[in-house]
Amino acid sequence: MNIILASKSPRRSEILKNLGVEFTVFTAETDESSNINSPELLVEELSKRKALAVKDILIKENKFNGDTVIIAADTVVAKDGNILGKPTSRTDAKCMLKLLSGESHSVTSGVAVIKGEEILVNHETTLVYFDPLSDDEIENYIATGECDDKAGSYGIQGYASKFINRIDGCYFNVVGLPVNLLYKMLKKLSIDIFK
Repeated sequence: MNIILASKSPRRSEILKNLGVEFTVFTAETDESSNINSPELLVEELSKRKALAVKDILIKENKFNGDTVIIAADTVVAKDGNILGKPTSRTDAKCMLKLLSGESHSVTSGVAVIKGEEILVNHETTLVYFDPLSDDEIENYIATGECDDKAGSYGIQGYASKFINRIDGCYFNVVGLPVNLLYKMLKKLSIDIFK
């Protein structure tokens, strides 16, 4: 079986590697612009676009067959109805972290799985609770650079873990790939990639 991870995220790759999955990373340029305001619908749409874009390239290169499985994902942070993507600047990151400080927010990941002509799309949501953050804590965290490429301007698996007092839901979802959801989706397609 040829497993393709349609994501450049080192965190998603690490999750699959830790599960003993053998896979190849293959990505395609995908238009991520959207007017969708629902985090759940947005991540499902974007993960589906990513998976289909990779499938199209593989078909053109004659590298897609019945043994090919494509996994794609997209993750967003949302607070008070606002979707928080990756920060565009350190100032943007500071604004996001101030918004999350002392509050709860949701992290939603969409997952798309393609096998042959079948495609499954689903999502997972986790609530994350932040301690109140001082201006110094925010500045020191931003200085680590960890916030630069992460939705909501933080990574739960890194320095920001010290600010998170609890979560309700799947930890791996917050990292970017909800493992239990992926497992259930693969089972529906009679795929076993886990050793």
